[in-house]
Amino acid sequence: MQPPLPNTVEWPTGRLDFSAGALLMGILNVTPDSFSDGGEFFDASKALEHGLQMAGEGAAIIDIGGESTRPGSQAVPPAEQIDRVVPVIKRLREQCDVPISIDTKDVEVAAAALDAGASIVNDITALSDERMAELVGERGVPVILMHMLGTPATMQAEPMYKDIVAEVLEYLLARAKRAERYGIAKERIFLDPGIGFGKTLEHNLTLLRNIDKFVASGYRVLVGTSRKSFIGKITGKKDPADRIFGTAATVALCAAAGVSILRVHDVAQTLDIVRVTEAIRNPT
Repeated sequence: MQPPLPNTVEWPTGRLDFSAGALLMGILNVTPDSFSDGGEFFDASKALEHGLQMAGEGAAIIDIGGESTRPGSQAVPPAEQIDRVVPVIKRLREQCDVPISIDTKDVEVAAAALDAGASIVNDITALSDERMAELVGERGVPVILMHMLGTPATMQAEPMYKDIVAEVLEYLLARAKRAERYGIAKERIFLDPGIGFGKTLEHNLTLLRNIDKFVASGYRVLVGTSRKSFIGKITGKKDPADRIFGTAATVALCAAAGVSILRVHDVAQTLDIVRVTEAIRNPT
């Protein structure tokens, strides 16, 4: 049995309070080609408006990314990512005090985003770049470590595992211990099993069935299932925007299991799901 983590996580530029249960991370893609809302918030003014809307709806974190990581996507040069995300981060920080995370694998982008006002790093490569680990350790900010098989361009090319739960958990725990060696405090490390990143439908379902094992790891857990293709395969909904009720089932399951952060597109609707789930799970 792992010792409990503190209800509140604080660092020099931010604070998160988990005492009432799972928190929501609102997705803000400043890209022309993301799988669900590609191009909708590519304009900085529209991105700012949507970020403020999600904060007003109850998002505890706004996750901003300038590079699509959908299956088959290609890498975007760091300079281009910076041009996309930094103006939005600066304007959002001026008008909102909700912590901002930068969704990037590139240390140059992370550094520019932190300088602009972001205060969390969301790295789909789980600090594969030693320079990113050094940056996060030096800045004292929280980090999200995600599991991915291969790269976004290749990850859905016949992904295979012998025991997906054991393999993903082992990978993430090894990365978490590595992060601690770079001076990143345990309570500031979040594990993300990477739903949809190099996983088949059954792989995703198996991870969700066993999400409690990740919660029991001693680290906080983030899960992102919002509008993803595996939900479309189950429900028959081809349009990602039509997958909100399918997403809701995964959100309720994860919140009930003790997941700390849920990364979602539909903040207002998801907040109701989490509140009811937490009320059932933790009666006052």
